[in-house]
Amino acid sequence: QVQLVESGGGLVQAGGSLRLSCAASGSIFSLQVMGWYRQAPGKQRELVAIITSGGSTNYANSVKGRFTISRDNAKNTVILQMNSLKPEDTAVYYCHALERSVYWGQGTQVTVSS
Repeated sequence: QVQLVESGGGLVQAGGSLRLSCAASGSIFSLQVMGWYRQAPGKQRELVAIITSGGSTNYANSVKGRFTISRDNAKNTVILQMNSLKPEDTAVYYCHALERSVYWGQGTQVTVSS
């Protein structure tokens, strides 16, 4: 089993920045993929950004150029730096990890006011 613990959500004004962090612990063999998804009220959960153990990244078109994902393989952590935040970025952000199974964090609220 792998546990994911997120931190860093909160309330910010449009144009501001937030940094989300997710730490994985437990029976970890190899975290092939780590990343972030988000779910806004009344909407489906959607991919925000993912990063492989080799450093390859994939971003949602809506966040390209504004968000940056990075990871520390030695510490089993993944970071999402979010800049130029918009009200439409408001959602619960979930950490995601693919090891031998798929794991999710408990979610952290990000609210961007206009």
